[in-house]
Amino acid sequence: MLDNKNKELNNASLSSSVSNGRGGLAIYWNAFKTFFKIGAFTLGGGYAMISIIENEVVEKQKWISKDEFVDLLAVAQSCPGVFAINISTFIGYKLRKTPGAFCTSLGTALPSFLIILLIATFFHSFMDVSWVAAIFRGIRPAVVALIAVPTFTLAKSVKINLANCWIPILTALLIAYLGVNPIYVLIAAAAGGYLYGKFIAPTEEL
Repeated sequence: MLDNKNKELNNASLSSSVSNGRGGLAIYWNAFKTFFKIGAFTLGGGYAMISIIENEVVEKQKWISKDEFVDLLAVAQSCPGVFAINISTFIGYKLRKTPGAFCTSLGTALPSFLIILLIATFFHSFMDVSWVAAIFRGIRPAVVALIAVPTFTLAKSVKINLANCWIPILTALLIAYLGVNPIYVLIAAAAGGYLYGKFIAPTEEL
C-alpha cells in the first residue's frame, strides 16, 4: 500500500516536472538538444550510452523515474533495431507521444550520421594519421567503463541481492559462452517473472 502511494506521488512529481517550464515547443527543443548531446559524445555503441542517458533523463531532467528507465531498457533491448534509437524513441514518446519520439530519435541519430559522413568522405587520409589511431586506442578502455558503470547502478535499482544474483550471472554465462540468443533469455525471464508474480508471490504475502 505504501509502495503504491509512493509510486503515485513519484509519477505526479514527474508529470509536473514535464509540464512546468517545458510547455509549447520548448520541450521538443530541449529533448532534441539533450539527445543530440548524448549521440554526439557517446562512443562505443548504444550500451555505452546507458549511463549518460540515465544521468541526463533521470537525474537532471527528471523526465522519467529510475524504475521506468529500467523497464524501457528491457523493452528497447527486446525490440528489433538499434538499441540507442529504440531507447531514445521510447523516452521521447513517453514525453510527448509521436512528436517527442521524432525529436529524440533525430537528436540521437543525427550526430552519428554527420560524423560517419565526414569520415567516409576523408576515410583513406583519416585512417593513416597516427594520432587518430592513438586517440581510438585511448578511447577503448573508457568505453568499457561506460558500459560497466550502468551495470552496477541498474543492479541496485532492480534490487539484485544474494538471493537472486544467480539470475544475471547465469544469463551472462549463457549468452557469453553458450551463444544463447538474448531474445530467448528475455522471453524466458518474462515468463519466469509472470509465473513468480502469479503463483509464488501471493503465497509469500500470506
